[in-house]
Amino acid sequence: MDTVRINEKDNVVVSLSTGHKSALCDIEKGSDIIKYGYPIGYATENIKKGDHVHSHNMKTKLGDILSYEYAPEFSELAPIEPFTIEAFERENGEIGIRNDIWIVPTVGCVNSIAKILSEKTGAICFSHPYGCSQLGDDMKITQLILKGLITHPNAGGVLVLGLGCENNNIPEMKKILGEINEKRIRFLSVQDCEDEISEGTRLIEELKAIASEDRRTAVPVSRLKIGLKCGGSDGFSGITANAVVGKLTDKICAMGGSAVLTEVPEMFGAELTLFKRCETKEVFQKSVKLINDFKQYFKDHGEPVSENPSPGNKEGGITTLEEKSLGCVQKGGTAKIVDVLQYGEKVEKPGLSLLDGPGNDIVSVTNLSAAGAHMVLFTTGRGTPLGGAVPTVKIASNDNIASKKPHWIDFSAFGEDKDKKAEELLSLIKEIADGRPTKNELLGNREIAIFKDGVTL
Repeated sequence: MDTVRINEKDNVVVSLSTGHKSALCDIEKGSDIIKYGYPIGYATENIKKGDHVHSHNMKTKLGDILSYEYAPEFSELAPIEPFTIEAFERENGEIGIRNDIWIVPTVGCVNSIAKILSEKTGAICFSHPYGCSQLGDDMKITQLILKGLITHPNAGGVLVLGLGCENNNIPEMKKILGEINEKRIRFLSVQDCEDEISEGTRLIEELKAIASEDRRTAVPVSRLKIGLKCGGSDGFSGITANAVVGKLTDKICAMGGSAVLTEVPEMFGAELTLFKRCETKEVFQKSVKLINDFKQYFKDHGEPVSENPSPGNKEGGITTLEEKSLGCVQKGGTAKIVDVLQYGEKVEKPGLSLLDGPGNDIVSVTNLSAAGAHMVLFTTGRGTPLGGAVPTVKIASNDNIASKKPHWIDFSAFGEDKDKKAEELLSLIKEIADGRPTKNELLGNREIAIFKDGVTL
């Protein structure tokens, strides 16, 4: 078999060698192109059976902000007895799957100092250019993302590094943090000491000594939180990698764990598949607002809501945003949606949550990390070395990129038996939760980026 028909309603099939589409039957000009059982655009000319279907003969139908009615259609997942993972139990009741020492700057002005301290002590620093010259909600967003990192249970200790004169100075950051574990979170304002390197080193060594006493213990996997992300997608992504991750998401949720799906612009055109899975009308209304607010964000900046896929996506066989989105949301499986989180909020409920935020890879991974995800499952068709604050598990949609970039890719999801692949991936997730390093960790690829939408002074 060299092509696959994903859904019985589809009028296109996908090549298993290229990821591109061809017509399953004659399609008249103006008619819908159907993939995943939903329209992914319309034909701009008459298309004959067997013809290549792509940018030259089809276009998106996206554009308007729409109204929706709540029409729930979901089934409860059959419960699965959770297995145990070996994790670090924190004093506040959370768990961590890593015990790293982190350096989190309050402002970009101290990035160079954070880097020196990282090289000197082995602590991981998360540089960023913000924390000053920001106003209002834009500053608040920076603070909330930094709070999510500073309080993340994967960190055995955190040095919060400030300058002293910035808008987001340490006293202001402390107001956002609220009650904290002062044993594991230390602060250093470098304008207030004579030798910031020796003082920073001293504080980090104290944190390392505290973390060295921590031990992994057996806890149920129901306490695990996974983030869901895709990047560098191709025509196989929605068929293999995202579909396999969707089955894994269902397993995690069925065991009482939590999963978080973001990349709101890559829900455009696939929102109906999500809305019908909202647990309550309140969650549905929040989901509608999530989609329409992000569409309005595009319009406010004079950009079409359909301004996606990327050139690499198109080369890999994805033509429209609807097609990309319908493949993207496969990562959410079939679990009901239990909550909708604003950018900077933390996941609280077991089950599948939607998280506000853009599709940009490093912004999304940072967003998921700050929301409390212990690891991010990152599917890709074209490959990427990117890694975030938490283990970033690269899951390939095809064997070619997995064999070409074995130092990037943790797992290949290519294959006909998706259930078997999901079981294999679940075993890998357990090993990573227990301490097995991901490829991004082995490479030392650990970065953050914060969504910026405001005035810079």
